[in-house]
Amino acid sequence: MSVADQIGVQLPFLRRYARALTGSQTSGDTYVRATLEAALADDALRTEIAESRAALYRAFNRIWSSGHVEEADQRAGDTPLAKAAQQRLAQMTPLHRQALLLTTLEEFSQEEAAEILDMSLEEVRSLVNQAISEIESETKTDVLIIEDEPLISMQLEGLVTDLGHNVVGTAATRTQAIEIFENKRAGLVLADIQLADGSSGIDAVEDLLKFGDVPVIFITAYPEKLLTGERPEPTYLVTKPFQEATVRAAISQALFFDSSKPLG
Repeated sequence: MSVADQIGVQLPFLRRYARALTGSQTSGDTYVRATLEAALADDALRTEIAESRAALYRAFNRIWSSGHVEEADQRAGDTPLAKAAQQRLAQMTPLHRQALLLTTLEEFSQEEAAEILDMSLEEVRSLVNQAISEIESETKTDVLIIEDEPLISMQLEGLVTDLGHNVVGTAATRTQAIEIFENKRAGLVLADIQLADGSSGIDAVEDLLKFGDVPVIFITAYPEKLLTGERPEPTYLVTKPFQEATVRAAISQALFFDSSKPLG
């Protein structure tokens, strides 16, 4: 397999990580593009990132940590939530969020995360613990779950409740989701993509967003179908089958980047 092919296989997932880290599709993609451009200009770097998935993420994090990437024009079309996210990032060191995302959303071991972040294992463990503490202290909100598999819906409901949030309803179809949201506006939406009656969770979310901005976490067995770069994509994307820690991390990130109070 060529270097380009090796990188191409991991690219959708690196873009997912970049998006979750920055809270913005355009900003995340800008940093990914800068990483690829650096690899094109540096043969040694290109060889390095082809060695392993962790090496690719380590190269990305060097670019991200440097902050030497022009983003102003790239963010022109971002939503108010994304713009607010950038303002909040400027006020907060993101290392603990990086450690949590790497070990949950991207499913690296803590040893691999230490390699990516160029830190000791003890430092990464401390960062993850800090991130978990931040999750526990997040502002509580109302959550709408859009999921047609009863067992998964129950699992998500239990997880959300355990985190201290309130589930306003669970919907198995697009129509049910709209009805619940019209009755009680949620501050966070967890959405499957393929629903019971053949309707689309993506379409349901688009309908909900007509009422106003709300953070959304998509849950799907086929994340690569949404991470194509050809259209606006979800910032928060969890792969089925999921680990509860992964959903927990996504909820923390989504609420961290939310610029408004819970609706209701």
